[in-house]
Amino acid sequence: MEFEVDENELKASGAELLPDGRRGLRIHGWEIESRNRPILNSLHLQQWEHKLQTSHLPEMVFGDSSLVLKHVNSGTKIHFNAFDALTGWKQEALPPVEVPAAAKWKFRSKPFQQVILDYDYTFTTPYCGSETVEINAEGNCSLYWEECKEEIDVAALASKEPILFYDEVILYEDELADNGVSLLTVKVRVMPSSWFLLLRFWLRVDGALMRLRDTRIHCIFSESTDPIILRESCWRETTFQALSAKGYPSDSAAYNDPSTIVQRLPVIMHKTHKLKLPGNL
Repeated sequence: MEFEVDENELKASGAELLPDGRRGLRIHGWEIESRNRPILNSLHLQQWEHKLQTSHLPEMVFGDSSLVLKHVNSGTKIHFNAFDALTGWKQEALPPVEVPAAAKWKFRSKPFQQVILDYDYTFTTPYCGSETVEINAEGNCSLYWEECKEEIDVAALASKEPILFYDEVILYEDELADNGVSLLTVKVRVMPSSWFLLLRFWLRVDGALMRLRDTRIHCIFSESTDPIILRESCWRETTFQALSAKGYPSDSAAYNDPSTIVQRLPVIMHKTHKLKLPGNL
């Protein structure tokens, strides 16, 4: 269901929709745009395989879909796309998750075919976004994220502030030969006082493992100072066996929605970073 924009609330917040049919808005010096495009065709998939030096890609790669958040005055651009996420998967190169013996049959495309899962077929990525500073027409430079002890104000996000814009962008998805799910999405919502996004990698390998990698980024608007941007990364992971030992269901059907079972998955990594915008460097 597509989000419907309230023109009065936009006007009251000093925001305006993007022109030319683009999906997004301008607010407090930020230009925020989401693009939902079809999956890559076979030709483009071959090009990506060549660039990434792999013969394996997810079943559905939404290569032209993206979320872009640009701070116009500083040239700071934070964006999310499938290619950079899969570059992270290729670089991390985790060992393949061991699946139950019976499940290996599902990975066979031909009868009696031997299946050798010698790569990370889950497409797990450490990706937490891409960012650049557009200095001028000649080039870009990278941004600096500084580790900090500050935390995203969850209580403030739960307030009854109107939502001026919301969208969800799927970057890639794979059903692991009907043996689970691997899914990377990014959701954004914009309020009069801030924007907030959640980049989520969700993996369920039936009978074996669940993995949740969340990156939350929150920017509070400020007229007097540069925007404060916090990025919180939280990785969770556990096995079906460990959940069963705690008395939780071992049936995969009980774990379709990561939002409902997130607290059952132990945290294995948690970090918060603050973005230093060019004016603060």
